[in-house]
Amino acid sequence: MATKKLNVAFIGTGIMGAPIAGHILDAGYPLTVFNRTKSKAEGLLAKGAVWADSPSAAAEGADVVFTMVGYPADVEEIYLSGTGLLACAKEGAYLIDLTTSAPELARDIAGAAEVCGKHAFDCPVTGGEGGAIAGTLTAIVGATERDIEPVRELLETFTSKIFCFGGAGKGQAAKLSNQVALASSMVGMADALSFAQQNDLDVEQVREMICSGTGSTGAMATLAPKALDGDFKPGFLVEHFLKDLGLALSVAEEKELALPGADTAFTLYDMLEAIGGARMGTQAITLLYQEEADAVAAGLDWSLYTAAHAHDDECGCGCGHDHEDHECGCGHDHEDEHECQCGHSHGEDHECCGGHGHDEGHECCGGHGHGHGEGHECRCGGHHEE
Repeated sequence: MATKKLNVAFIGTGIMGAPIAGHILDAGYPLTVFNRTKSKAEGLLAKGAVWADSPSAAAEGADVVFTMVGYPADVEEIYLSGTGLLACAKEGAYLIDLTTSAPELARDIAGAAEVCGKHAFDCPVTGGEGGAIAGTLTAIVGATERDIEPVRELLETFTSKIFCFGGAGKGQAAKLSNQVALASSMVGMADALSFAQQNDLDVEQVREMICSGTGSTGAMATLAPKALDGDFKPGFLVEHFLKDLGLALSVAEEKELALPGADTAFTLYDMLEAIGGARMGTQAITLLYQEEADAVAAGLDWSLYTAAHAHDDECGCGCGHDHEDHECGCGHDHEDEHECQCGHSHGEDHECCGGHGHDEGHECCGGHGHGHGEGHECRCGGHHEE
């Protein structure tokens, strides 16, 4: 006799959520969906999913509720508000957050869920849009193997690997470790492609050579070809990667841990967002190394960066603070009119935007060496005490 399928709700049917929910539906699970923009769920509705008008309505009667939203603030609202999942989901329900979010928030939600007679665990995923479409994502779980046993078969509908890290919030911490590794890989990819280009090499041939040896990374293998083809459509949004890096740098700051690779990547992606790249794919970092005309052709506008970040008698790195004896972040001294790695000329004593060298006491919104004025909004989207 066939086992009755669990009733599933899925909240957040965006770039990653829609294909994940599709795999759940294809596996025969009854599925109810909610998304702030209903049109993004139309494909699922056409395949038999049921629409709900709110997260709480989606969760009503569901045995398992998945969430995949943008920012920790969204997660907090969906789970912990007066009409949130902890208040509305049925007793015994499993609440599984696929969003990359704050470890502390994941711990808070898991603890509150147990008090309410429900089960919640963090389960961010990695593998990008391609992995979501193929159903081969890696699940990174803040729970034990025993904890996930009742829903393992469901998780396997869209994953090829499941790693359990044993406790609430640890899935998020592990996912942020992944993002830290990815950050340096993205910068390394962009550096290498630019270096090859400036040395009049066949850049695609160089990429293939790198991928055949120890320099190979996922970024070089899967994202560099898109960048070389001028394809900057998002498989993973720049603004979401900035959020992830902000979260990682915030945790690192709490641990008094320096992450120079992630810090540099944050600075470059912050620049990319400032000039209009927030909704591009992360491979668009390569546009920072190109001539301005190429960036403009791709939809970027360097004047936005100037307007937002450049101030009289202040550096052009976008941090908004005065610095003396600015040195480029490449670690070498240069004469006046030096051009930084981003491919654009700057004034005398400029520090490259990928570098460091800020005044003592400089504290980033979630990183190291980037200060902001009063009223700045933290990039991590976060879950912080006032």
